[in-house]
Amino acid sequence: MLLPARCQTGILLKRYKRFLADVRLEDGQTLTVHCPNSGSMRGCSTPGSKVIISHSENIRRKYAWTLEMVQEQGVWIGIHTGRTNALVREGLEQGVITDFGRIHSIAPEVVVSAGSRLDFRLGTDQGTVFLEVKNCSLAEQGTAFFPDAVTSRGTRHLHELVRLVEVGNVAAVLFCVQRGDADCCAPAAGIDPVYADTVLWAAGQGVRFLAYQADVQPAEIVLHRQLPFVFEPHMRS
Repeated sequence: MLLPARCQTGILLKRYKRFLADVRLEDGQTLTVHCPNSGSMRGCSTPGSKVIISHSENIRRKYAWTLEMVQEQGVWIGIHTGRTNALVREGLEQGVITDFGRIHSIAPEVVVSAGSRLDFRLGTDQGTVFLEVKNCSLAEQGTAFFPDAVTSRGTRHLHELVRLVEVGNVAAVLFCVQRGDADCCAPAAGIDPVYADTVLWAAGQGVRFLAYQADVQPAEIVLHRQLPFVFEPHMRS
């Protein structure tokens, strides 16, 4: 996935009100930019970090620039959660993700119950697969963790996936790890123990849990390898 053509680097001054960040450009100018990430951004929002921002030509936007990546300890981290599904779709179409066999069709944003949608419905050799995608930007000591803040919505999705398994479908969660300093992925029990417990329960009911890592570079992000998913790791709370 190529980033927009018009991007530039800067220094993160602060991230605030969840969806805003102040960035200082190389010429000393300070911009307020849109931050497309509703999580805590733990481990990837340190003031003074190098960032990449992209420009939108949409004149209706209040903030023309968007935060795309943050660099922590030399590692670029993709924090734009709005790009995650497209990145995973590329991985499905290009054969990087092979867990479901041959894929015949990909339907995005599928309504599965009143008020609830999942990211993809796949037509595959294994039957119908319902796939929920989660962006993972948090990593500690070589392990990527999800979530980085309490997610009742994520827990609801797990219950939906279990229901779909019970009626004969394949259901899975794919964690897209947008940083290169992780060797495995796990639920963040120290942040959201309810979600972590629900992951264990859902796995016991037949929901599959997968993790794929992206190579995150200033001009392009590419899904490139699968990571082990570990159900009971240790992390700092």
